[in-house]
Amino acid sequence: MAEREELDWQLFGKATRELAEQIAASGYEPDIVLAIARGGLFPAGALGYALDVKNLHVVNVEFYTGVEERLPLPVMLPPVPNVVDLSGARVLITDDVADTGATLKLVRDFCADHVADARCAVIYEKTISEVKAEYVWKRTDKWINFPWSSTPPVVTRDGQVLDA
Repeated sequence: MAEREELDWQLFGKATRELAEQIAASGYEPDIVLAIARGGLFPAGALGYALDVKNLHVVNVEFYTGVEERLPLPVMLPPVPNVVDLSGARVLITDDVADTGATLKLVRDFCADHVADARCAVIYEKTISEVKAEYVWKRTDKWINFPWSSTPPVVTRDGQVLDA
């Protein structure tokens, strides 16, 4: 098995604080933090608190189906954000990782015609990413173990409780 990047909860706290400091130092003051669910929910919440932004929105995008397994293209799932809610706003799009960049590109392009400014913040960015985020905590080409997804679920989608 290839070497992996490990992010635990304590390091996540440090990473998101340092991301928030980058954003603040740049002078960017987002009106909205737009989380790409699911992985982007965690940095979005942390950045929302650190940047004193209470207006958080979520966009659901499916791309990864397993470790290094993905759909041909990312798909935005309902409910899709209402563009009226984004109109004229400065939007900070957040995700845990810019891997291929396809998910960030989908969301950034969705926002492009409706917002005053859209910038991307990620914990990790890989060199192959077609989108270069404005705010990046760390660059790596390793597979990343995030604290929220490195252990299996406790239940399956049909509600069955799994053995520990």
